[in-house]
Amino acid sequence: MRLLAAALLLVAPLGAAFYLPGLAPVSFCEEGEETESCKSLIELFVNRLDSVESVLPYEYDAFDFCQDKEEKRPSENLGQVLFGERIASSPYKFTFKKQETCKKVCTRSYDPGNSADKNKLAFLKKGMQLNYQHHWIIDNMPVTWCYDVEDGQKYCNPGFPIGCFVTPDGRVKDACVINSEFNKKNTFYLFNHIDITIMYHSGKDENWPGARLVMARLRPQSYKHVDENNLSCEGPPMEIPGEFNSKLNLVYTYSVTFEEKNSIKWASRWDYILESMPHTNIQWFSIMNSLVIVLFLSGMVAMIILRTLHKDIARYNQIDSSEDAQEEFGWKLVHGDVFRPPRKGMLLSVFLGQGTQIFIMTFITLFLACLGFLSPANRGALMTCAVVLWVLLGTPAGYVSARMYKTFRGEKWKTNVLLTALLCPGIVFADFFIMNLILWVKGSSAAIPFGTLVAILAMWFGISVPLTFVGAYFGFKEKPIEHPVRTNQIPRQIPEQSFFTKPLPGIIMGGLSNSDRNIKGSVNTSSMAVTQGITKGIIMNKNPGPELPMILAKPDEKPRARLIVQGTVGRDLGNQIQPRGEMDAVPVGVSGVACQHQSMAQKPNPASQLESVNATMFPGIF
Repeated sequence: MRLLAAALLLVAPLGAAFYLPGLAPVSFCEEGEETESCKSLIELFVNRLDSVESVLPYEYDAFDFCQDKEEKRPSENLGQVLFGERIASSPYKFTFKKQETCKKVCTRSYDPGNSADKNKLAFLKKGMQLNYQHHWIIDNMPVTWCYDVEDGQKYCNPGFPIGCFVTPDGRVKDACVINSEFNKKNTFYLFNHIDITIMYHSGKDENWPGARLVMARLRPQSYKHVDENNLSCEGPPMEIPGEFNSKLNLVYTYSVTFEEKNSIKWASRWDYILESMPHTNIQWFSIMNSLVIVLFLSGMVAMIILRTLHKDIARYNQIDSSEDAQEEFGWKLVHGDVFRPPRKGMLLSVFLGQGTQIFIMTFITLFLACLGFLSPANRGALMTCAVVLWVLLGTPAGYVSARMYKTFRGEKWKTNVLLTALLCPGIVFADFFIMNLILWVKGSSAAIPFGTLVAILAMWFGISVPLTFVGAYFGFKEKPIEHPVRTNQIPRQIPEQSFFTKPLPGIIMGGLSNSDRNIKGSVNTSSMAVTQGITKGIIMNKNPGPELPMILAKPDEKPRARLIVQGTVGRDLGNQIQPRGEMDAVPVGVSGVACQHQSMAQKPNPASQLESVNATMFPGIF
């Protein structure tokens, strides 16, 4: 016990100082008070720009914004690269607790006689027209633009627009609604000034040195700076006319203020962003509503199945004679066919293996996310975890696919292993590669670098494929899965489906199908044969009539197949019906339940008594 207590005492301080990778806090001090664990320089990083009106994100450098002279890019993990994040340093640099007002960052000039300038300005206008959004980062925390919405609520957006546009017909678009001065037709308004507010926790009553940043907000503004040497950040907005006919100078400025906010803990500094987004709130009513509907429908289906099985079991218990026991009805009609190997057993086993791999990957990823290891502050961690888990879970995929294929009595085990390892990932990678080419041609930041593609291929063929082979090896060594019932050697005949009951028409009609089969014509019993207890034939439909179940059988033999016939017994039609062999037609009831047999064998050819029929064939073994 003493050793255990000593071990706990040693581990306790280590646990208090434990932080997930990429989430370690950074302390800031005023200029002149820097130490190894406390710094005064606050760097602002920029990420890609995206838009809800376009699927193509672009890097910050793609637009003609102010750029850092010594640009540096922090290392990005696999998830960040796959998601198209491109983080880079910016010329916006601050000193802790040092206020700045209307400080100039850079100036961009455009000459209508220069084709390069025209293209740059046109691309900038396109970004404002499509409402592209900046995404800035301070201390690994998004800089948010918070504004009031209806009902007095505040919405914090982790991005802010480049600018806005007023259409030629005077319609105000997107962010132009925030300022009544944005009203000139066919004009772009650029947000060239940013007011930044950085809030910090001073570290009072805490055990860390210096202060820690807990919030960063901004407010985009538009100012037309007339004198670059005397900036005031006041006056009319920065207008960019729709027609580029004269020289244009764009001056980018910023202001920064610092506020102490000890009420916000560093560990919960992301909460205000998540709480301010209405779509991130958990919709408990919708969840409970869906859950109740699922439980109610499942209960109804379960009750129907239980009632049906109860009736069948009661009928099975009432069977007295062995002759009656030979006739199967209810769910026993299909029990000998439900475990029959499917026609596409190869594809089914491959998809089962891949589905197992994806299911386990999803479960572990969600489990780690619930534990907090995949925090949104750890950018790209979710995608990185999912890809790595998928690569490492090739063994379960190979095992499940191989064992199911062996259960289906398949013999092409090499093909099964190769398809399991290559089919689904190959389709996804081919689609991914084609889309990546399109993004690369468009110059989007979402295009994956060639080195990353090579790394993904190396992980696939170097790790996932060998692990799939290992799993398939152990899967084929296992015994096939034993079925609870024996499968009949002769498959039960399935009536030919009409065109509207096939998959494609069924999908088009929204799942509406008709199980009845009505084929018009005449009866031709020459196409009917009773062979090994299986009836094959064509029953035609002309005139409807009362339902009359019938059994065709040779004399002195038990019926082998059942035919449900709707029709009327009328006049002799001569030679229109020519049954093969000496056959008797015996009606056995009308409702499908056990009835008294009524003989119709007084005439030599009673089958010719059928004048017209409306029939549905249910062949099977009695």
